[in-house]
Amino acid sequence: MRHDETVGQLLREARVAKGLSREALAHELKLSLRCLESMESDDWDSLPPGRARPLARQIADRLDVDLDLHTGAFQVVPGSVELVPPDPRQERLERVVMGLLTLASVALVLWLVVPGPSLGRKSAPSFLTGFTRSPLPPPPPPAAGPYPVLGELLPEAPINEQGILVSLRGMDTCEARIEGEDGTHLQHTLRVSEPWRLRVRGPFTLSLDNAGVVGVEVAGVRIQNGVNVGAAWTGRFDAQGHWLKPAPDPLPRTPVPPHVGEPESE
Repeated sequence: MRHDETVGQLLREARVAKGLSREALAHELKLSLRCLESMESDDWDSLPPGRARPLARQIADRLDVDLDLHTGAFQVVPGSVELVPPDPRQERLERVVMGLLTLASVALVLWLVVPGPSLGRKSAPSFLTGFTRSPLPPPPPPAAGPYPVLGELLPEAPINEQGILVSLRGMDTCEARIEGEDGTHLQHTLRVSEPWRLRVRGPFTLSLDNAGVVGVEVAGVRIQNGVNVGAAWTGRFDAQGHWLKPAPDPLPRTPVPPHVGEPESE
């Protein structure tokens, strides 16, 4: 076997050695006779593009020709360079390495997510933890007098043992004054968005110098005083917070004119 032999010469010599004709080999491999003749004459350009190397491999396998032993001759055959067949041991090693990397990644994620023991170290103080554990301030004690100080935390019951709930909300400036029957009184200036809520032990009197801009609620009942802006208003309330409305003024009596046609008395 000469080292300068081409692939076509190798295929032709192997076919002749096996006693096969071109027609028989072409019929067996389902190839055209012209295609087989082109390969044995090294006329690779007459073959379909990209089919020269696969067809040469197919015929060489049938004729027991190892083209790997003739790499120099096979490189002349046009076509893409064939890849080296993968090594099973290399593939097995790569799978093992990938499995180890996956297990290491899972272990790292679990170590970061799952809390572990403190190992004897005290945890750093947390703002939220300190905030939730701080005791709440005690509620302010109830006022000793009938009128509690402004800003005291008041229950929402209309009437309790501390007195009647009075709520005043002004849409403009207004002077409010509350007087009890025992002579005590309390005066406060109402301003916008500053409600005044307090407990009063009745009976009492409420006076407003600009009642049209003030919403009044006594013992949970809205007081409709019907006074315009800038007008003063005074209301009296009993021990249960009921508004003691003044009696309406009686209608004035209109004098009856004398009948027409009657003589006037002399």
